[in-house]
Amino acid sequence: MHAKIFFGSLQATKENLSQRRSPYSGDIVSTAPICDAQDTKKALYIALVATKAAKASTLAQRCSWLLDVAQKLGENKEDVAQTITDEVGKPIAFARIEVQRCIETLILSAETMRTMNGETINTDAMPSGKKTLAYFFRVPVGVVACITPFNFPLNLVAHKLAPALVAGNTVVLKPTPEAPLTAYKFVKLFVESEFAVKDALSLVYGDVEVGSALVSSDIPRVISFTGSVAVGEIITKSAGIKKVGLELGGNAATYIDFSADLDLAATRCALGAFVNSGQVCISLQRIYVNENVYDLFASKIAQETKKLVVGSPYDDATFMGPLIDDEAASRAMKWVESAIEEGATALLEPKRDGRMFYPCVMANVHDDMAIVCEEVFAPLVSLIKVKNFDEALPRMNNSPYGLQFSVFTNDLKLTQRAINELDAGGIVINDMPTLRFDIQPYGGIKLSGVGREGPKFAIEEMTEIKSVVIS
Repeated sequence: MHAKIFFGSLQATKENLSQRRSPYSGDIVSTAPICDAQDTKKALYIALVATKAAKASTLAQRCSWLLDVAQKLGENKEDVAQTITDEVGKPIAFARIEVQRCIETLILSAETMRTMNGETINTDAMPSGKKTLAYFFRVPVGVVACITPFNFPLNLVAHKLAPALVAGNTVVLKPTPEAPLTAYKFVKLFVESEFAVKDALSLVYGDVEVGSALVSSDIPRVISFTGSVAVGEIITKSAGIKKVGLELGGNAATYIDFSADLDLAATRCALGAFVNSGQVCISLQRIYVNENVYDLFASKIAQETKKLVVGSPYDDATFMGPLIDDEAASRAMKWVESAIEEGATALLEPKRDGRMFYPCVMANVHDDMAIVCEEVFAPLVSLIKVKNFDEALPRMNNSPYGLQFSVFTNDLKLTQRAINELDAGGIVINDMPTLRFDIQPYGGIKLSGVGREGPKFAIEEMTEIKSVVIS
């Protein structure tokens, strides 16, 4: 057996392989080369040499490149969706949505770059100045190293590759070990495109050794990472003087006001808590409910949760498939058992069948329970009774994370307060905090990360400003 890997435009064959088994069936669904530090250094050097061609390429070529990949991805939509389902167990209906969102991310990145411009500066605006022709414009940083997670193994890759490449950079990608074939099929579309910038994109597989070689090298000028806080801290300490973008963990919360549409809130909160089996950085984990509607809302969200179909990820009707591995499922059950020992109540009977963990709504939860304090990354959501928003606000903010929060209310003043006083990178009104549009700025504060994604904002992160004065 062998597998191939991209070093720039070259497909290299390696005999040392790892196998990926389906989290649903346990069957082998893909194989990938095992790369090492030397492979990583080779890819980085190729990327460095290719920066000259990337900078010389026209914007028209790079936009055509992304749009060509988007078209080809659309033509292979079902195959790529099936690969996502094979490798990470994402229900096929949501895998198809991910492929479509990836296509849109590519298109948005091309359209955004076409309209990003520099700006002229009035250098005679102050008495110490004088009239000149002064302006600034954006230039590519050079080499970008991208490290991506398993939960969105295609679209989160696109959120890094598309802005980096369309801005004129070269890229070395280390995708999640859980979805090597998904990444390979995506990168292959870039490399084989007629509009490709030669050697601008390389793919390396691996874990700690490869990641360390990428991050500690002096070649990349930007590190773009999505993953855990623990790894984010390691990257921050070892990266040296370069730009580092980190999209890390979350502990998303929402407040349900007595004025809210409870049917809407229950439906959207069930979706936000359990989509992708809760394996989302902005998965809804904490629900603070006004005491006047607590019992009614608890009943409604329990009923909505019962409607969710758990089963084979290959079934179009399935809402939730397996967790990514046995450890994740075991950890989820321990979260629930710990909360029950501390006095919480499960509104639905906790149930685990191998890697399948059924959605669980916990009531009578208080803030010092681990299930509330830490990121669970599983299909668990906790209901916490509060008197009003005044009580909920500091408790929502009392978290080391600050990615996205939401509020369900029909009170305009409360809406204004929530927007101004909640400490998070994103605030959503009358919908789940799990809501994300690919066009928007996305990222958090505190331990949730540094920098912003979304095509426009990622392009800004992956370029430098060059200032010019002509006297």
